[in-house]
Amino acid sequence: MSFEIHVSGAPKEAVERVVPTLIADLVASGITSGDASLWGPTAEAEASKRLGWVQAVTVSRPLVAEIEALREDMLARGVDRFVLAGMGGSSLAPEVITQTSGVPLVILDSTAPGQVLAALDGDSETGGLDRTALIVSSKSGGTVETDSARRTFEAAFRDLGIDPVERIVVVTDPGSPLDVSARAAGYRVFNADPTVGGRYSALTAFGLVPSGLAGVDIGELLDEADATLLEVAIDSPENPALVLAAAIAGTNPRRDKMGLISDGTHIVGLPDWIEQLVAESTGKQGTGVLPVVLLPVSPELDEDLPDLQIVRLVDDAEHFHLFERHPGEVLVSGSLGAQFVVWEYATAIAGRLLGIDPFDQPDVESAKIATRGLLEARPEPTPPAFVVDGVEVRVSDPELAASGTIAGVLDALWSRLPADGYVAVQAYVDRLAIPQLSGLRELVAADSGRPTTFGWGPRFLHSTGQFHKGGPAVGVFLQITERTDVDLEIPGLPFTFGQLIEAQASGDASVLADHQRPVVTLTLTDPTVEVLALFEAAQ
Repeated sequence: MSFEIHVSGAPKEAVERVVPTLIADLVASGITSGDASLWGPTAEAEASKRLGWVQAVTVSRPLVAEIEALREDMLARGVDRFVLAGMGGSSLAPEVITQTSGVPLVILDSTAPGQVLAALDGDSETGGLDRTALIVSSKSGGTVETDSARRTFEAAFRDLGIDPVERIVVVTDPGSPLDVSARAAGYRVFNADPTVGGRYSALTAFGLVPSGLAGVDIGELLDEADATLLEVAIDSPENPALVLAAAIAGTNPRRDKMGLISDGTHIVGLPDWIEQLVAESTGKQGTGVLPVVLLPVSPELDEDLPDLQIVRLVDDAEHFHLFERHPGEVLVSGSLGAQFVVWEYATAIAGRLLGIDPFDQPDVESAKIATRGLLEARPEPTPPAFVVDGVEVRVSDPELAASGTIAGVLDALWSRLPADGYVAVQAYVDRLAIPQLSGLRELVAADSGRPTTFGWGPRFLHSTGQFHKGGPAVGVFLQITERTDVDLEIPGLPFTFGQLIEAQASGDASVLADHQRPVVTLTLTDPTVEVLALFEAAQ
């Protein structure tokens, strides 16, 4: 088998109880045949337009030769550095695919000015703009982050005397605003299947075009996926997607946090892709499964948390028993193509078990609306509750700031955690400048005693952002923003990248507060120095 799964304890009990019903209801074969009624009458209209991913391997085959030919043409013209401008489903799959293959691809999924400038400038190892092609990837064709990057690269190419038509490739749905404007401008356009939602698009043009142009053998990836299709399509106890869905969404009582650990697997970054797929698909109507990306030594593993289900990604299926660190873990092994297929099926099936539509994202737009409002109104910044050691502290509730210290504010935030709560750390900063900030997750998890997620803003708005607003109201939120002298104009738009990312953070904070979620925002005025003070406070 191209995908193997091992369950024990509560997940095994869930599989034995739930899978027979899924088999009797013909769920696996129903998904494969496009049965949109599987998620109930309220979801049927949306589901009927979102099941194209089950045919992605077949539909995508003709793309392979086109992508490979375009890559050869670009290499012949001295273009060997590829930048992908895309958010959420448009960037997470290519990131996993290229990292796993050891192929360089610059991912631009941020509006932090420093990251945009780094993508523009390149480096001595990979080359600069003169050797660069930009892949603009947006399903809707109206994603503000992607549009801003496109405008910036177009202007930069022209400043070097390079025709952007020779360097920009577009991936979008047919008929989108980007599709229309790109074709009018003469750009090379790859249309994706409009019946595939962004987070289910790993094996469509959104995953394949950037990966193939960067140099991945995408034909082999499709072969890996193809080898799994029969396994997930049959209504059988051996179907790994049925087993996985039952294990992550069928335990009784349900464990609604899922700790994802890469343990010796050759696949790089898969938990980040799973995080978006599961969180955005299931986090709605007050329910959902929250993925939490963990390290093999994360503090959550020592707490025996009753609402946290551990899923360990490994390579050696023949020796599963050597990898099970704690009773009741779910162990999975498989090729990257197989992982994509099984997790997509399992997530759709989990939606049925949860009684929700796994294909919509009703709460994602709220943060975008708030951001647009702030960019149009340009209000004065909300004054901080206090400033200490150069860190500005803002809170959704004045009581959170009563201590006057960062450590006290964090303790006050943790005190708002219910027994089944979680912490979300959201870093709206240049992650190339302070990558060590991601280590804050481990400290917060240890200090709060609860599962903790970490997201780089604004990219998480296109993934876990849906869960934050639509999932269970048990989260508390720690925003990290930065004040920096680095900024960059966006050609043709009345705001800069710095103003955009600031509005995105403020807009998301306001929406979370409107949903009665506690929010603390810490603004670093000297990020490279104050991140150390932040680490100390979190301990």
